[in-house]
Amino acid sequence: MGAFLRNSRLASLLVLAAIIAVVPLIFPSAFYYEIGASIFIAALAVVGLNLLMGYAGQVSLGHAGFWGLGAYAVAVGPTHLGIPPLASLVAGVLLTMLVAWLVGRPILRLRGHYLAVATLGFGFLVSLVLTNEARWTGGPDGMGVPRLHILGFVIRGSRLWYWTSAMVLLLGIWLALNIVDSPTGRALRALHDTQVAAAVNGVDVARYKLTAFTISAGYASLAGSMAAFSDGHITPTSASFLHSIELVTMSVLGGMGSIVGAVVGAGLLRALPQVLTFLHDYEQVVLGLTMMLIMIFLPAGILPSVVSRLGGRSS
Repeated sequence: MGAFLRNSRLASLLVLAAIIAVVPLIFPSAFYYEIGASIFIAALAVVGLNLLMGYAGQVSLGHAGFWGLGAYAVAVGPTHLGIPPLASLVAGVLLTMLVAWLVGRPILRLRGHYLAVATLGFGFLVSLVLTNEARWTGGPDGMGVPRLHILGFVIRGSRLWYWTSAMVLLLGIWLALNIVDSPTGRALRALHDTQVAAAVNGVDVARYKLTAFTISAGYASLAGSMAAFSDGHITPTSASFLHSIELVTMSVLGGMGSIVGAVVGAGLLRALPQVLTFLHDYEQVVLGLTMMLIMIFLPAGILPSVVSRLGGRSS
């Protein structure tokens, strides 16, 4: 059974890679490469959030705070500290994971609504600091971000970022699928069902909750750094409450507990507004109605619900 699930997850990853490779053949302009890169970067953060919410069963309404830390790391590092962009990205991920570990130790003792409010407060705190520390962050207007260069090669342009973000996303999904298949993944699933039963069966509840929180923060930080490099400019809105809600919505729509479903949720929420632009004033109405209908008729999320009706099992 375990080998079958591993093979099915590998097949899902290969299918996703094939779709990513083929889709550009039908792009009518370079603008769609930009949308694709945006989807892949958002999906990367949602993959990490899915490990926390979909597998460990822990709610986070402040995950955009980790995104913002990663985004500003690649701006502040080169601009104020003279750290190369790639090194700033790595340092940002490590620093964000350290912050998540320190913050997670006290707040992950909470449950349910109390945990949600605590993570929400963290997100507000990060956004407030990024807005007020204008000397370092540029304040509400934000600041420019230098181009990412690796071994002298500068990554710029929507096409190159499409492929770069796709490659990083596939690696992130591969890592997440390996975590899910590991003893850590089994412990996280036990936490999701019931923490009391998991503890009785020898699962260190506090440790694994903190592990999931820290890993998911690393994913969000990496996504934030890539978004900053891709856009070339950042503002405190990258760490806003609405951005946190957007990430959670992507996870729920795609299917919590489905790693590949993160890509579906991110794709829907980033691409659908572009499709609905012809509706002008009714765009938001149709978008909201679409989300409601998905939750009514596909309550487990798009990918898990569709796969379940086809008699399979989502990854």
